[in-house]
Amino acid sequence: MDSGIKEPFSIKKLIGTIILLIISILFLLPFVWMLSASFKVESDVFSYPIQWIPQRWNAIANYKEIWLGANPFYKYYANSIIVSVATTAISCVVSALAAYGFTKIDFKGRNGMFLLILATYMVPGQAILVPQFILYRNIGLFDSLLGLIIINCFSVLGTFMLRQFFMSLSTEYIESGKIDGASHARIFWQIALPLVRPSVATYAILRFIWTWNDYQNPLIFIRSDKWYTIQLAMQKFASLNGEFYSLIMAAAVSAILPLLIIFIIGQKNVIEGIALGGVKG
Repeated sequence: MDSGIKEPFSIKKLIGTIILLIISILFLLPFVWMLSASFKVESDVFSYPIQWIPQRWNAIANYKEIWLGANPFYKYYANSIIVSVATTAISCVVSALAAYGFTKIDFKGRNGMFLLILATYMVPGQAILVPQFILYRNIGLFDSLLGLIIINCFSVLGTFMLRQFFMSLSTEYIESGKIDGASHARIFWQIALPLVRPSVATYAILRFIWTWNDYQNPLIFIRSDKWYTIQLAMQKFASLNGEFYSLIMAAAVSAILPLLIIFIIGQKNVIEGIALGGVKG
């Protein structure tokens, strides 16, 4: 006999679930249509009624044109991967170090310094584009992948997010490390950072997505075609193939595929990170 407690049936929960299911389907429909259109011949893209499953498949030709055509996507993919991975790695380390310092190291003016850093987040990025442009041009970082990496790897939001997670970490771990004679550097790398790994992974996923989708900075700081990221390549490809929507949809699917893979792989860490942030030590 089952002794478990069963939740009573609720009409309200059922209606809520149905509403969320309908909203989810509505959000997914454009992506399904985009994927379907990328497999079709051009004349079938806007056929009515909509052919969700293509009757005439042209996927190989469409994606071959995207990846191996006159403007092959693989070189732009390489640029975006380099910038996104490097930016994510550096930003996670820098933000985690800053968050640890603002929560676990007691120094004079700590709270005031954090508020000052946090206040810079209120300044819109567009307001400092001109000074950044002049600075990058003068120091030789203009029109380079290194410039894109540096401009994105210092994040006030990342420091704020990870600070909240480090605040949930019990100080007993830090004190035990000090008793054993460990320095703050050793405590950070061997004790604190592993304990908040899901939180750092959560920020890493978000940072990767933000960097991959960044259009403004590459548009301002990149001029050479060889350094184009995937977002600039999409704009260029759309302008050159504006009448071929099947190719544009194939390019769009190719552009979002890494984001889907990253999120599917890291969704467990995202959930763990959110749960960790809700527990105060």
